[in-house]
Amino acid sequence: MSRRPDINHMDSALTYRYDGSFEGFLCCVFESYAAHELPAAIVGPDAPELSLFGIKEIPTDEERAARVARSIPTRISRAADELIRHAFLTCLPEKELVMLRFLRQGYRYGARFLSFAGNEEVWRLTEAVKHLLHEAHLLKGFIRFSDQKGVLVTTIGPKNFVLPFLAPHFAKRFPEEHILIYDEKHHAALVYRPYESAVIPMDDFRAAPPDEEERKFRSLWRTFYNAVEICPRHNEKCRMTLLPKRYWKYMTEFTKDAPPEMERIETGA
Repeated sequence: MSRRPDINHMDSALTYRYDGSFEGFLCCVFESYAAHELPAAIVGPDAPELSLFGIKEIPTDEERAARVARSIPTRISRAADELIRHAFLTCLPEKELVMLRFLRQGYRYGARFLSFAGNEEVWRLTEAVKHLLHEAHLLKGFIRFSDQKGVLVTTIGPKNFVLPFLAPHFAKRFPEEHILIYDEKHHAALVYRPYESAVIPMDDFRAAPPDEEERKFRSLWRTFYNAVEICPRHNEKCRMTLLPKRYWKYMTEFTKDAPPEMERIETGA
């Protein structure tokens, strides 16, 4: 079906403010129903005080959050539950309000709501999740680790919160290693040790400067990267499409930190 179902319009000159957690968002959903209102906006704790509407603080209550969490797969569908949980990790603008509108319609129409292909909320969340999963897929190949005293360390700056999707991949690929992936945009880190992983908040992280051995390995990697290119077939536009420039600052082949003797080898000086 392509028609868009109507939302129960209960527009309120209110902005919900919550703690930024998924459980906190579920409490916003609970409050919307309990107070019979649809807020004009939903913002996190760090949002600037620029709203023209009144601010309503929504505390996180585990019991309320659990009630809403249970209701999504039972009253709508498991697919809707997965979509909402993934959508929360995206960089979609005003995602919380879009998710709230999605859930209100989902509760009204049930599982068939996801088949409303022309519905704005279904489309926006689906596209946002596609972007999230695509970025996570790219980073599985774009991440470059440095060995720092036995720990594989790297920094990333993705648009979406992809760390939960990276954990299974690297745990399977490097099961016996110790890994730290720091997301400098979302101030969080994926920490892995053999057969255990966790995503934790981390306000700041700076890797130690590479030692001589690490610099040499980085230089060798850059030499390999440059050597395998077929120069007559160089296509910068194609490279920018397949490897967006916003990832370059985190990739060894686009950085310069090799010792002078290795740089001379690379350049032929």
